[in-house]
Amino acid sequence: MVEADDPFPKLELELRRGAIVLAALSQLSSAQYGYSLRQALAARGMEIEEGTLYPLLRRLEAQGVLVSEWRTGDGPPRRYYTLSEDGRQLYTRLSQSWHALGAVMDALVADGAGR
Repeated sequence: MVEADDPFPKLELELRRGAIVLAALSQLSSAQYGYSLRQALAARGMEIEEGTLYPLLRRLEAQGVLVSEWRTGDGPPRRYYTLSEDGRQLYTRLSQSWHALGAVMDALVADGAGR
């Protein structure tokens, strides 16, 4: 049973916030619109609320990390996002940093669990 003053939910949310950018970038080597990106991430265990994802996509595009285009065809017009060339380089760098941080954290958590 979770108590009202349980710090876990808020702390877990903080951990996830740091991973959301990398998670989104990992799925944008090919063009996707917001809903398809949400579904792709959710299918892999990373659920993101619309109120978090869409502002993130707009911010990353404004920073030059993503490029977008409107597509019309079957159904309503949709804005598709994909990594820019700078975004591809950034994704590579962030992935390397994530793996290094993960290795450090794995060692720290393993060491701390034995105490």
